[in-house]
Amino acid sequence: MFDDFFIRALVAGIGVAFVTGPLGCFVVWRRLSYFGDTLAHSALLGVTMAYSFELNIAVSVFLISSIIALILIQLQKKTNLPGDALLGLLAHSSLAVGLVVIGFLTFIRFDIMGLLFGDILAVTIDDLLIIWIGGGLILLVLKLIWKPLFASTVNYELAEAEGLNPDRAKAIFTILMAAIIAISIKMVGLLLITGMLIIPAAMARNISDNPRKMIIFSIIGGLLSVIIGLFSSLEFNSPSGPSIITASLILFILSLLKIKQSIHLKN
Repeated sequence: MFDDFFIRALVAGIGVAFVTGPLGCFVVWRRLSYFGDTLAHSALLGVTMAYSFELNIAVSVFLISSIIALILIQLQKKTNLPGDALLGLLAHSSLAVGLVVIGFLTFIRFDIMGLLFGDILAVTIDDLLIIWIGGGLILLVLKLIWKPLFASTVNYELAEAEGLNPDRAKAIFTILMAAIIAISIKMVGLLLITGMLIIPAAMARNISDNPRKMIIFSIIGGLLSVIIGLFSSLEFNSPSGPSIITASLILFILSLLKIKQSIHLKN
């Protein structure tokens, strides 16, 4: 009934949604949306490195994004600059370097639109393996660091006093963020991946009264966004990546109605 490329796109999107759901909740809880943008911008440099040295794009993006994340952690320790200034510095610097490198790669043809906004309809079987195996590993590691990461999100000093090593959990979480960006870049592109992390989680927060429900609703929101976005893209011939993010936005707007209804009932 559907072409193979569409089935692969659905499978890829579902795999990514299962991972971005819980990670996105921590992004919202820890107010790391700009951090996600920084890693997404650094992904451009990772892509150019992949073309330059004939590496796998996902692996290259993961390595570069991880390096940027670790540099950020070190700069936070060794400078007095505020976090947003450091994020802006790294985001725009890595983006600029990536564009400069692209300027030198005149012998390579880039699909700039696909790179910026993704092309989930072009995913291959190898991409599916990367998404599902990589996503499974990300969720496994997230489960292992769940307690210290969540405790430090609620109260950093208390987590440190209890010997949970919140700094290590934070460092590992930044690597997980780099990993999800690496496996998702082909689906929604480097400009939209942060939206896939934040919008379903923000929607879930509007309709949840505890962290567990928020994670479940965030995953469901991501799944619905992928399904609605892909079928809308097929029906209206719209770009697949932006269609998925638009579907997420619509779900977020609908979640606001529940907040309004709850306020009305309380009054």
